[in-house]
Amino acid sequence: MRFDPSTLPARDVYQLMIGLITPRPIAWISTLSAEGVPNLAPFSFFSGVGANPPTVVFSCVDRRDGTPKDTVRNLRVVPEFVVSAASFDQRVAVNETSAEFDYEVDEFAACGLTPVASEQVRPPRVGESRAHLECVVHQIVRVGDGPLAANLVIGRIVMVHADDAIVTAEGQIDAHKLDTIGRMGGASYARTTELFELPRPSGVRR
Repeated sequence: MRFDPSTLPARDVYQLMIGLITPRPIAWISTLSAEGVPNLAPFSFFSGVGANPPTVVFSCVDRRDGTPKDTVRNLRVVPEFVVSAASFDQRVAVNETSAEFDYEVDEFAACGLTPVASEQVRPPRVGESRAHLECVVHQIVRVGDGPLAANLVIGRIVMVHADDAIVTAEGQIDAHKLDTIGRMGGASYARTTELFELPRPSGVRR
């Protein structure tokens, strides 16, 4: 079957993308309004970009009525954010924070989560999370217009926090102990428990 995105409503294209681009890691993003009210929401169009400087990117799409979500509104006035790891233990809270809240609502308080002060940025971290990336906005790139248009947020990591329990003796992150979840299509999630290893090919092939 073939799908021509130019002939489909944006909502149908979105459903195709989230069904095909899987699994998607979840960036549990906390931001701060100009009035100092925290916002917390999950985003699954998320990835690392590079290590020098350490950079991440996530996409925050506009609402179906074309208005920007609270995360982008906040980042335009306080250009800092924290990515808190979304682990299996927090799956219910992660889902709860995906709901539509009024702009002045503090999702930490509404969802029973603990805000913890960050070191290098103003938005708080999720106390229940096992790892955090404190970031400052490098750039927000507008892609498209109208409903479901994207705001591509590029952020530079300025501080990393990881619970001692998830760090190995070699200083690496133990994926089993971090136990992150990811998004699939529809209402489905994935859990990173069935892992396998493949040695990376070495040398130059000619």
